[in-house]
Amino acid sequence: MNAIPVSESATVDYAACRGFSGYLSEDAYTAETSTSWSWSELRNINYYLDALHSEICTVNPEKRNHYEGIARWFRAYFYYGKLTEYGAVPWFEHCLSNTDLDEMYKGRDSRDVIIGHIIEDLDFAAEHITTETSVGNSLITKYTAWALKSRACLFEASFRKYHGVSGTKYSVKALYEQCVDACNKLMSSNKFSLNHTTVSDDYMNGNSMGAYRSLFYSREVLTNEVILGRVASKAENVFGEANWRYNSGSYGNGYCLSRAFVQTYLKTDGSAYSDKQAYSTLSFKQEFENRDTRLKQTVKGPNYAMKGGSTFNKVADIVNEVAPTGYHPIKFVEDYIYKDNKAENENCYPIFRYAEVLLNYAEAKAELGTITATDWQNTIGALRKRGDISSSSAAVTSLPTTVDPYLKEVFYPKVTSAVIMEIRRERAIELVYEGFRFNDLKRWAEGKRVETVPWTGIHISALDTAIDVNGDGVNDYFFTTKDVSEVTPAQKLIYVQIIPDGSDEQGLRADPNPGGGYDLRYELALKRKWYDDGRQYLKPIPAQIVRDYAGRGYSIQQNPGW
Repeated sequence: MNAIPVSESATVDYAACRGFSGYLSEDAYTAETSTSWSWSELRNINYYLDALHSEICTVNPEKRNHYEGIARWFRAYFYYGKLTEYGAVPWFEHCLSNTDLDEMYKGRDSRDVIIGHIIEDLDFAAEHITTETSVGNSLITKYTAWALKSRACLFEASFRKYHGVSGTKYSVKALYEQCVDACNKLMSSNKFSLNHTTVSDDYMNGNSMGAYRSLFYSREVLTNEVILGRVASKAENVFGEANWRYNSGSYGNGYCLSRAFVQTYLKTDGSAYSDKQAYSTLSFKQEFENRDTRLKQTVKGPNYAMKGGSTFNKVADIVNEVAPTGYHPIKFVEDYIYKDNKAENENCYPIFRYAEVLLNYAEAKAELGTITATDWQNTIGALRKRGDISSSSAAVTSLPTTVDPYLKEVFYPKVTSAVIMEIRRERAIELVYEGFRFNDLKRWAEGKRVETVPWTGIHISALDTAIDVNGDGVNDYFFTTKDVSEVTPAQKLIYVQIIPDGSDEQGLRADPNPGGGYDLRYELALKRKWYDDGRQYLKPIPAQIVRDYAGRGYSIQQNPGW
């Protein structure tokens, strides 16, 4: 929760990187691999909770309940993480001593028990936490409790629905209803709204920031939308490192979006980009014309420039494999080249924001079959309007009736509902790079997309030709299968090697497009793998833990496939 989730690119379908997570590679991850099976954070929380209810605690009941609510929020957050990673886990209500062996080595409680306690903790937190606001909304409030409850209940409801998991206390319908209820409470509070403020600073170099990117760029948390924020402070030496991660060839890992995903952004008239004639052969510059403006606020577009930057700071740094597909992220980046080799980002970022709550609400209502046109306009439509999609378009005003064939073919082959399909489109675009995607794929039982969605890059007109992709009159790339020793000095500066077909070497391929030109594609030496038995939907209980249980005369059940 304390860092920008840049590592998301190593575990998802829509973004490429130079080094993929071993968890998603064949035979690279086993129950012997070190995991996040750790309980020290929970011990600290329960120690605090036990102390609150001890005889030595003299805090008055109202204040005690307030502090208990905060602690229980953190316990719910802790267990939400365990639920998404391992499924059923042991529930520990109190801090244990080293003699409580039966409790310490208890088996796994059911998913019903875990989600039930999460709901109870968050309901208590929402009722008793008295904090309403704080600097940068950096403290836990009842609104944070409702936001987390909506997230947790949506995850568990959809995981159960799409994986065929049943419960005795909570049905799928009941969990979706819990999500809707939490969203309704937060929405009806009128404390938050979508941000429409655009920030600026001395680094922007004339870039059009936009209200969407401002949420991740501002040096002050935009508390109109951000429910819980992470505050950076130069005075207190609290910095981020997004520039270093996204713009450095040594510290970063080549995080970049795929063209397969970029093509899901709608046009400003509300129509699908893939409906456009010959869309697959449009140039990089053409791709950004009349598109949802969140696209150019998420990756470097044709008009992007950094203060103190060169050509390679204006366009994606494919030359040094910083963003090999050509779709270079800027969502969390400050537009100043000085920050590209150090952890000195001064921009704040959201942990929970109102846009997610709107998406949670729309999805839960759609899954319940109760979503209305008004619901759509107030959630999906409102988010699209912020991306400058026409407010009069059907994409904003009306429930969709036709399933997008492109989304179905590439991302969601099992989806038959046009409403669900469009909500998934919107969720991926609005929350890209914020750490949601892998859990979304898991709960929808769409893990196979991690293996099958191609890591395609920009379309180019030709090989062995200097190319100006952003139309500023300066050549940006020279794509070739030739060795660098075979090209001219001018070409060396913009040289990008294309790996020939049939080679196992990691790097860029150039696939001929039937309409002319080539489509870049980034290929790893270590191939992506999603096992058909679905084992990766849940991490394994570490084998050493299983052995520790057995050594004490206890047992704990392993997750399937491990």
